[in-house]
Amino acid sequence: MATLRRMSREQLSSLLLSPDTSKVAVIDVRDDDHVGGHINSSIHIPSSSLDHRIPEIVRTMAGKEIVVFHCALSQQRGPAATLRYLRERESKLEKGKMDKDTGPPAIGIKNGFVQKVSTPASKEQEVQEEIEKALNAPETGVKNDSILKASAPKPKEQEVYVLDQGFVGWQEKYGKDERLTEAYAPDIWTDYC
Repeated sequence: MATLRRMSREQLSSLLLSPDTSKVAVIDVRDDDHVGGHINSSIHIPSSSLDHRIPEIVRTMAGKEIVVFHCALSQQRGPAATLRYLRERESKLEKGKMDKDTGPPAIGIKNGFVQKVSTPASKEQEVQEEIEKALNAPETGVKNDSILKASAPKPKEQEVYVLDQGFVGWQEKYGKDERLTEAYAPDIWTDYC
């Protein structure tokens, strides 16, 4: 696996202040040190619970374009969580339990009924052939020209990052910014490092 990608606090703040934040997920893996504030909209999943929660995290983050992990300094727990996430995600992709890219849904007629099939890009040809066979079957009397494709764009590949300098670095610049940080207690961070 390649080197883990890092995201600066400035890059993350830009993403979180953009109009559409629904494609971004921030996962805070601090344990007992999850005090003194947290990034707005972050999801707290203690690193001590990652072993049994990683499959769930991979499933719930499947629709996100950007996933950012962090701990206090992003030197140990944040990178370890990112690596576990990437390995689990890769494993699910290899086993076919998750789609890397979801192609546009194929719409066709089978046995006289309109059917919509959401297909992964890798299996689109297989589904297309199945629909064509059904359309050419004598009992339907429908020709191939009735196959339609939705024009929805394919989603971007997911990008996974570690927040550079973790929450300690984040709070130094954005701790007092209520748009970006919740429950900030500056006195906790004065002597942290």
